[in-house]
Amino acid sequence: MKIKFLLTALLFSVIGFSQSVNDYKAVIIPLRYDFIKTDNQYRLATRTKSNLLKAGFNAFYINEEIPAELNDRCQLLYVDVKKEGGFLVTKLFVELKDCYGKVIYTSEIGKSKEKDYEIAYREALDGAFVSVNSLHYKYSGNPVAVPATRVNTVASLPVVATAAVATTAAATTVAAPVADVSDPNLLYAQPTENGYQLIDKTPKVVMKLFKTSRSDSFIAIKDTVQGTLNAKDNQWYFEYYQNDKLVSEKVTVKF
Repeated sequence: MKIKFLLTALLFSVIGFSQSVNDYKAVIIPLRYDFIKTDNQYRLATRTKSNLLKAGFNAFYINEEIPAELNDRCQLLYVDVKKEGGFLVTKLFVELKDCYGKVIYTSEIGKSKEKDYEIAYREALDGAFVSVNSLHYKYSGNPVAVPATRVNTVASLPVVATAAVATTAAATTVAAPVADVSDPNLLYAQPTENGYQLIDKTPKVVMKLFKTSRSDSFIAIKDTVQGTLNAKDNQWYFEYYQNDKLVSEKVTVKF
């Protein structure tokens, strides 16, 4: 009887944190997917946005300015397009993920037998979006449930790169390791409305940081690479996944 009760409680706790695509306000689109070499190659980013808008979603490129009401990035979805191997057939499918990288929805596989890549990718992507269209997306107005135990694993989020510094400084108190000012790669943190931007001596914006619930961990974006900036062993590390492997880069920052 106790086991039955525990299983029932576990089931309801899982359901409590399950999310529908309708609970998310908009979708963020990367400019490049893993199987292509340059931004918007074969116009895949453009095609993705067009299909998302057609399916009823609000959609924005990763480097596009978004409305202020979408500042809570965990209320957004992040689209990814995957390529599946196939002999003489191009196969693509779409994933919609939350801000932690958890897959919320996976589309059916779109296929094309065309030999020209641009045509094949267009046909396969459009085919994958047939199942996305069938979702009949409409924002529910329900806030996305964010489990407290996952706060520190949140994925990095898109932001418009700009050299301008917001007039309102971030209210985060940073537990910053002592920076080696003699390091030629030293980056300087300038406060922005939601975190910091790291600039080099040029000055050039190298990385964007967004606040989390911890002062020693930030959501981070560098160029098109998304990850986190974490303080460990009295040093900052930019960590992200590349080809399913965790990469950790030492970064010297003066806050």
